[in-house]
Amino acid sequence: MNETMVTIVGNAATDVRYSTTSAGVPLASFRLASTERRYDRQQGAWVDGETSFVTVWAWRWMAENVVSSVSKGDPLLVAGKLRVREREQDGKRTVTVDIDAWALGHDLSRGTSAFRRAVRARPELVEQQPSWERADGGGVAVVPPGRVVAPV
Repeated sequence: MNETMVTIVGNAATDVRYSTTSAGVPLASFRLASTERRYDRQQGAWVDGETSFVTVWAWRWMAENVVSSVSKGDPLLVAGKLRVREREQDGKRTVTVDIDAWALGHDLSRGTSAFRRAVRARPELVEQQPSWERADGGGVAVVPPGRVVAPV
């Protein structure tokens, strides 16, 4: 209910790690670095401030899209739920900052991106269509090896 939603602009600081949970749910994560920029009047130039690092978590279809779309160094915008956790391990207190992403994309103020709509499998049709044929009426096509996909 009282979730802290944030939007952060930065660069992917690590490669994307991809895995699945024990229940088979896709999960992707990476570190995002966000460096403050401010204008220094004495120098007459923009200078870098402190860099904050957060771990970004993406689930399900977003996880699959992130692993296919994001590379280390990419400029990104991430919006999601902020989670700050304090832990104590071996007598040392640490703080971790995570974002459970609900939207994520390239920062188009710093480059271009070519969007491609994701294609999702429809398991109920996998065995019904022979390979490389287009189904009637639904715009569904079979992609080898026997996986049926439908445009989203």
